Amino acid sequence: MTRNRSPMGEMPFLDHLEELRWRILWSLLAIGVGAVIGFIAVQEFQAMELLMRPLRNTLDANLRLIYLNPVDGFFITLKLGLLVGLILAAPIVIYQIWAFLSPALEPQEKKMIIPALYLGTVLFMAGVALAYFVVLPLTLVFFSQFQEEFLVAEYEANRTIGFITRLLLAFGVAFELPVVVMIFTAMGLVTPRFLRDKRRHAIVAITILASLLTPGDLASTFMMMVPLFILYEGSILLAVLISRGRASELDKEAPTPDAEAPEGAVEVRG
Repeated sequence: MTRNRSPMGEMPFLDHLEELRWRILWSLLAIGVGAVIGFIAVQEFQAMELLMRPLRNTLDANLRLIYLNPVDGFFITLKLGLLVGLILAAPIVIYQIWAFLSPALEPQEKKMIIPALYLGTVLFMAGVALAYFVVLPLTLVFFSQFQEEFLVAEYEANRTIGFITRLLLAFGVAFELPVVVMIFTAMGLVTPRFLRDKRRHAIVAITILASLLTPGDLASTFMMMVPLFILYEGSILLAVLISRGRASELDKEAPTPDAEAPEGAVEVRG
Protein backbone atom coordinates (compact mmCIF):
# COMPACT_ATOMS: atom_id res chain seq x y z
CA MET A 1 0.00 0.00 0.00
CA THR A 2 1.55 3.28 -1.10
CA ARG A 3 1.18 6.42 0.96
CA ASN A 4 1.55 10.03 -0.11
CA ARG A 5 5.11 11.26 0.00
CA SER A 6 6.54 14.74 -0.09
CA PRO A 7 8.54 15.87 -3.13
CA MET A 8 11.68 14.88 -1.18
CA GLY A 9 10.40 11.32 -0.73
CA GLU A 10 9.61 11.87 2.95
CA MET A 11 6.61 10.33 4.69
CA PRO A 12 5.04 11.00 8.11
CA PHE A 13 6.01 8.49 10.81
CA LEU A 14 2.51 7.04 11.21
CA ASP A 15 2.27 6.54 7.45
CA HIS A 16 5.58 4.70 7.61
CA LEU A 17 4.13 2.34 10.19
CA GLU A 18 0.99 1.84 8.12
CA GLU A 19 2.99 1.06 5.01
CA LEU A 20 5.23 -1.32 6.98
CA ARG A 21 2.15 -3.12 8.30
CA TRP A 22 0.82 -3.68 4.79
CA ARG A 23 4.20 -4.82 3.51
CA ILE A 24 4.39 -7.39 6.31
CA LEU A 25 0.82 -8.57 5.67
CA TRP A 26 1.47 -9.05 1.97
CA SER A 27 4.69 -10.93 2.76
CA LEU A 28 2.91 -13.22 5.23
CA LEU A 29 0.13 -13.84 2.71
CA ALA A 30 2.71 -14.76 0.06
CA ILE A 31 4.42 -17.16 2.48
CA GLY A 32 1.08 -18.74 3.39
CA VAL A 33 0.09 -19.28 -0.25
CA GLY A 34 3.60 -20.53 -1.02
CA ALA A 35 3.39 -22.99 1.89
CA VAL A 36 0.13 -24.45 0.55
CA ILE A 37 1.63 -24.81 -2.92
CA GLY A 38 4.80 -26.24 -1.37
CA PHE A 39 2.85 -28.82 0.66
CA ILE A 40 1.12 -30.03 -2.50
CA ALA A 41 4.39 -29.98 -4.48
CA VAL A 42 6.21 -32.04 -1.85
CA GLN A 43 3.48 -34.67 -2.12
CA GLU A 44 3.12 -34.67 -5.90
CA PHE A 45 6.73 -34.25 -7.02
CA GLN A 46 8.34 -36.48 -4.37
CA ALA A 47 10.68 -33.96 -2.78
CA MET A 48 11.73 -36.64 -0.30
CA GLU A 49 13.25 -38.64 -3.13
CA LEU A 50 15.35 -35.64 -4.15
CA LEU A 51 16.64 -35.19 -0.60
CA MET A 52 17.32 -38.91 -0.12
CA ARG A 53 19.15 -39.39 -3.41
CA PRO A 54 22.59 -38.54 -1.94
CA LEU A 55 21.92 -41.06 0.84
CA ARG A 56 21.00 -43.80 -1.58
CA ASN A 57 23.79 -43.03 -4.03
CA THR A 58 26.38 -42.96 -1.24
CA LEU A 59 25.24 -45.52 1.33
CA ASP A 60 22.52 -47.89 0.12
CA ALA A 61 20.41 -47.83 -3.04
CA ASN A 62 17.45 -49.31 -1.13
CA LEU A 63 17.77 -47.12 1.95
CA ARG A 64 14.51 -46.09 3.66
CA LEU A 65 14.14 -43.83 6.66
CA ILE A 66 12.41 -44.93 9.85
CA TYR A 67 10.01 -42.87 11.97
CA LEU A 68 9.23 -43.16 15.67
CA ASN A 69 5.92 -41.34 15.87
CA PRO A 70 2.72 -41.84 13.80
CA VAL A 71 2.58 -38.12 12.98
CA ASP A 72 6.20 -37.84 11.80
CA GLY A 73 5.33 -38.35 8.14
CA PHE A 74 2.79 -35.53 8.18
CA PHE A 75 5.04 -33.07 10.02
CA ILE A 76 8.02 -33.81 7.80
CA THR A 77 5.83 -33.07 4.77
CA LEU A 78 4.56 -29.91 6.48
CA LYS A 79 8.09 -28.67 7.24
CA LEU A 80 9.28 -29.34 3.71
CA GLY A 81 6.19 -27.62 2.33
CA LEU A 82 6.88 -24.56 4.46
CA LEU A 83 10.49 -24.52 3.25
CA VAL A 84 9.38 -24.72 -0.38
CA GLY A 85 6.81 -22.02 0.36
CA LEU A 86 9.50 -19.70 1.72
CA ILE A 87 11.55 -20.23 -1.44
CA LEU A 88 8.54 -19.57 -3.67
CA ALA A 89 7.52 -16.48 -1.70
CA ALA A 90 11.06 -15.07 -1.52
CA PRO A 91 10.73 -12.86 -4.66
CA ILE A 92 7.54 -11.26 -3.29
CA VAL A 93 9.02 -10.78 0.19
CA ILE A 94 12.18 -9.25 -1.27
CA TYR A 95 10.07 -6.94 -3.43
CA GLN A 96 8.08 -5.77 -0.38
CA ILE A 97 11.30 -5.06 1.52
CA TRP A 98 12.72 -3.23 -1.49
CA ALA A 99 9.55 -1.19 -2.01
CA PHE A 100 9.63 -0.08 1.63
CA LEU A 101 13.35 0.81 1.77
CA SER A 102 14.09 2.08 -1.75
CA PRO A 103 12.64 5.61 -1.31
CA ALA A 104 15.26 6.27 1.38
CA LEU A 105 18.18 5.15 -0.81
CA GLU A 106 20.37 7.29 -3.01
CA PRO A 107 20.33 6.64 -6.79
CA GLN A 108 23.83 5.11 -6.76
CA GLU A 109 22.80 2.83 -3.90
CA LYS A 110 19.81 1.59 -5.90
CA LYS A 111 22.06 0.90 -8.90
CA MET A 112 24.23 -1.38 -6.77
CA ILE A 113 21.56 -3.13 -4.72
CA ILE A 114 19.44 -4.33 -7.66
CA PRO A 115 22.31 -6.29 -9.30
CA ALA A 116 23.23 -7.57 -5.82
CA LEU A 117 19.82 -9.21 -5.53
CA TYR A 118 20.32 -11.13 -8.78
CA LEU A 119 23.85 -12.07 -7.75
CA GLY A 120 22.53 -13.26 -4.40
CA THR A 121 20.14 -15.69 -6.12
CA VAL A 122 22.94 -17.16 -8.23
CA LEU A 123 25.30 -17.48 -5.26
CA PHE A 124 22.62 -19.10 -3.09
CA MET A 125 21.95 -21.72 -5.76
CA ALA A 126 25.68 -22.29 -6.20
CA GLY A 127 26.12 -22.86 -2.47
CA VAL A 128 23.21 -25.31 -2.32
CA ALA A 129 24.52 -27.16 -5.40
CA LEU A 130 28.00 -27.49 -3.89
CA ALA A 131 26.56 -28.86 -0.68
CA TYR A 132 24.18 -31.26 -2.45
CA PHE A 133 26.53 -32.74 -5.03
CA VAL A 134 29.89 -32.62 -3.22
CA VAL A 135 29.81 -31.84 0.50
CA LEU A 136 26.84 -33.99 1.53
CA PRO A 137 28.11 -37.24 -0.05
CA LEU A 138 31.58 -36.73 1.46
CA THR A 139 30.06 -36.00 4.86
CA LEU A 140 27.92 -39.13 4.74
CA VAL A 141 30.91 -41.29 3.82
CA PHE A 142 33.02 -39.72 6.57
CA PHE A 143 30.50 -40.36 9.35
CA SER A 144 29.57 -43.88 8.18
CA GLN A 145 33.13 -45.15 8.68
CA PHE A 146 33.10 -45.07 12.48
CA GLN A 147 32.36 -48.17 14.60
CA GLU A 148 30.96 -50.10 11.63
CA GLU A 149 31.65 -53.45 13.31
CA PHE A 150 29.49 -52.55 16.31
CA LEU A 151 26.77 -50.25 14.98
CA VAL A 152 23.92 -50.80 12.53
CA ALA A 153 22.69 -47.70 10.71
CA GLU A 154 18.98 -46.92 11.09
CA TYR A 155 18.34 -43.41 9.82
CA GLU A 156 15.49 -41.63 11.59
CA ALA A 157 13.45 -39.43 9.26
CA ASN A 158 13.21 -36.20 11.29
CA ARG A 159 16.88 -35.99 12.18
CA THR A 160 18.13 -37.12 8.77
CA ILE A 161 15.99 -34.73 6.72
CA GLY A 162 16.77 -31.94 9.19
CA PHE A 163 20.49 -32.65 8.85
CA ILE A 164 20.32 -32.51 5.04
CA THR A 165 18.22 -29.35 4.80
CA ARG A 166 20.35 -27.50 7.39
CA LEU A 167 23.52 -28.34 5.49
CA LEU A 168 22.07 -27.19 2.16
CA LEU A 169 20.72 -23.93 3.63
CA ALA A 170 23.95 -23.26 5.53
CA PHE A 171 25.98 -23.34 2.33
CA GLY A 172 23.41 -21.28 0.45
CA VAL A 173 23.34 -18.55 3.12
CA ALA A 174 27.12 -18.56 3.59
CA PHE A 175 27.60 -17.90 -0.12
CA GLU A 176 25.72 -14.60 0.26
CA LEU A 177 28.88 -12.93 1.64
CA PRO A 178 29.67 -10.92 -1.54
CA VAL A 179 26.10 -9.62 -1.64
CA VAL A 180 26.35 -8.32 1.92
CA VAL A 181 29.66 -6.65 1.10
CA MET A 182 28.23 -5.11 -2.08
CA ILE A 183 25.28 -3.60 -0.24
CA PHE A 184 27.39 -2.29 2.65
CA THR A 185 29.91 -0.80 0.21
CA ALA A 186 27.16 0.86 -1.84
CA MET A 187 25.80 2.40 1.36
CA GLY A 188 29.27 3.60 2.36
CA LEU A 189 29.47 1.41 5.48
CA VAL A 190 32.63 -0.46 4.43
CA THR A 191 35.55 0.33 2.14
CA PRO A 192 38.07 -1.84 0.27
CA ARG A 193 40.79 -0.70 2.65
CA PHE A 194 38.71 -1.75 5.65
CA LEU A 195 38.18 -5.21 4.11
CA ARG A 196 41.89 -5.61 3.41
CA ASP A 197 42.88 -4.47 6.90
CA LYS A 198 40.40 -6.92 8.48
CA ARG A 199 41.45 -9.91 6.34
CA ARG A 200 42.97 -11.76 9.31
CA HIS A 201 39.86 -11.20 11.37
CA ALA A 202 37.76 -12.41 8.43
CA ILE A 203 39.78 -15.63 8.21
CA VAL A 204 39.11 -16.34 11.88
CA ALA A 205 35.42 -15.48 11.51
CA ILE A 206 35.07 -17.69 8.41
CA THR A 207 36.73 -20.59 10.22
CA ILE A 208 34.37 -20.26 13.18
CA LEU A 209 31.35 -19.84 10.91
CA ALA A 210 32.25 -22.91 8.85
CA SER A 211 32.74 -24.95 12.02
CA LEU A 212 29.32 -23.94 13.34
CA LEU A 213 27.37 -24.37 10.10
CA THR A 214 28.82 -27.71 9.02
CA PRO A 215 28.21 -31.06 10.78
CA GLY A 216 31.66 -30.99 12.38
CA ASP A 217 33.83 -33.16 10.14
CA LEU A 218 36.99 -31.63 8.74
CA ALA A 219 36.03 -32.38 5.13
CA SER A 220 32.79 -30.37 5.06
CA THR A 221 34.26 -27.60 7.23
CA PHE A 222 37.24 -27.23 4.89
CA MET A 223 34.97 -27.32 1.83
CA MET A 224 32.99 -24.39 3.21
CA MET A 225 36.05 -22.43 4.32
CA VAL A 226 37.83 -22.46 0.96
CA PRO A 227 34.92 -21.04 -1.10
CA LEU A 228 34.27 -18.43 1.59
CA PHE A 229 37.89 -17.31 1.49
CA ILE A 230 37.64 -17.00 -2.30
CA LEU A 231 34.34 -15.14 -2.01
CA TYR A 232 35.85 -12.76 0.54
CA GLU A 233 38.69 -11.89 -1.82
CA GLY A 234 36.15 -11.47 -4.61
CA SER A 235 34.16 -9.20 -2.30
CA ILE A 236 37.19 -6.93 -1.94
CA LEU A 237 37.40 -6.65 -5.73
CA LEU A 238 33.68 -5.86 -5.92
CA ALA A 239 34.13 -3.24 -3.19
CA VAL A 240 36.91 -1.60 -5.23
CA LEU A 241 34.72 -1.43 -8.33
CA ILE A 242 31.75 -0.08 -6.38
CA SER A 243 33.89 2.53 -4.60
CA ARG A 244 35.27 3.74 -7.91
CA GLY A 245 31.74 3.97 -9.29
CA ARG A 246 30.57 5.95 -6.26
CA ALA A 247 33.58 8.28 -6.56
CA SER A 248 32.88 8.94 -10.25
CA GLU A 249 29.21 9.64 -9.47
CA LEU A 250 30.21 12.14 -6.80
CA ASP A 251 32.63 13.82 -9.21
CA LYS A 252 29.85 14.23 -11.76
CA GLU A 253 27.50 15.71 -9.16
CA ALA A 254 30.12 18.09 -7.73
CA PRO A 255 29.75 21.65 -9.08
CA THR A 256 32.56 22.94 -11.26
CA PRO A 257 34.46 26.12 -10.28
CA ASP A 258 32.93 27.96 -13.24
CA ALA A 259 29.44 27.04 -12.08
CA GLU A 260 30.13 28.35 -8.59
CA ALA A 261 31.23 31.79 -9.82
CA PRO A 262 28.41 34.38 -9.80
CA GLU A 263 27.20 35.79 -13.07
CA GLY A 264 28.98 38.90 -14.20
CA ALA A 265 32.05 38.20 -12.04
CA VAL A 266 35.33 39.15 -13.66
CA GLU A 267 38.19 36.70 -13.34
CA VAL A 268 41.31 38.48 -12.05
CA ARG A 269 44.67 37.04 -12.95
CA GLY A 270 47.74 38.01 -11.01
